[in-house]
Amino acid sequence: MPGQAFGLYTHMRNNRIRSGFLIAGLFLLVYLTSYGLILIAYGYGGVARGQSVYSETIHLFWSWFPFITLAATAWVFIGFKINVGLIGAVTGAKGVTREQNPKLYRMLENLCISRGLTVPKLSIVESEALNAFASGVNDKQFTVTVTTGLIQTLTDDEIEAVLAHELTHIRNGDVRMMIIAVVIAGVISLIGEIIFRSVGRVRVSSNDDKKGNGVAILLGVAIIAISWLLAVVIRLSLSRSREYLADAGAVELTKNPDAMISALLKIAGRADIDGVPSGVMDMCFENDPDDFADLFSTHPSITKRVQALVETAGGRMPAMPPHPPRMSERQDLPTMVGTARGPWGARPQD
Repeated sequence: MPGQAFGLYTHMRNNRIRSGFLIAGLFLLVYLTSYGLILIAYGYGGVARGQSVYSETIHLFWSWFPFITLAATAWVFIGFKINVGLIGAVTGAKGVTREQNPKLYRMLENLCISRGLTVPKLSIVESEALNAFASGVNDKQFTVTVTTGLIQTLTDDEIEAVLAHELTHIRNGDVRMMIIAVVIAGVISLIGEIIFRSVGRVRVSSNDDKKGNGVAILLGVAIIAISWLLAVVIRLSLSRSREYLADAGAVELTKNPDAMISALLKIAGRADIDGVPSGVMDMCFENDPDDFADLFSTHPSITKRVQALVETAGGRMPAMPPHPPRMSERQDLPTMVGTARGPWGARPQD
């Protein structure tokens, strides 16, 4: 329906705008974390008597502002350059050519042709888990990776739905956004972990010329803790909001909401790829135990995703197999009345 398509594209545009603000928020958190670090450093090292640790901190922060910006930008640039290779190294993904897996490659190619997309590279991870993810930041890098477990377990229509989901992430710019988020949030988390491991191990200056400040240390630690928490929240928000759109985009590509629903139900509870870092799992098709942990997960629960497809995309829940008839209703068993049976249900020989 045209109205449904318009609604989908409107959501996509609004989601891009909102994601841009969230990414800007992550950069602000880098500045906030840097300020917290300077505050802790002055709190431990002290400032000259008669000077305020807070005014000195602000002065040094603005002096270092251009270098902090440059360092954050360079880190993101490095992440852009090495993300595919790094993800491939930590997951063990191997590139696949058309000759090696023509069927899978043809599925991906046909989906791309239907929307005029550049065909991304294809990789496979040797794992019994049922999962997939997209990586890369431009047409030369974009890669769709699937597990061997997913290929062996899902039907062709279900695999096509998963591929379409990952292509939608590429098409919407989600993959690029997630890589930025993982790179920046990863640095903030690393700094936070180092600080919390180190707090209490360094002595506050008691030099006659300099005076340490315990309150400044506590304030700096609090600022970094808040930055750490907000970085996680932003990362969750980026991922969660995009999964619904990727599911809807996959249905738009395949015109088969039932295949997406059945793929989700088969993948539920079988998505964990052993040894893969949480940052990569955040980018996967599924990364949610579908329980109380849903409150803190990067993906909506399978239940919510299936419900959304049923309510908005016209999907149907697969038919459940009929319950077996009761023993007394089965026609293949002789009547139990007036018969004697051995221990295995067989009638004794006359």
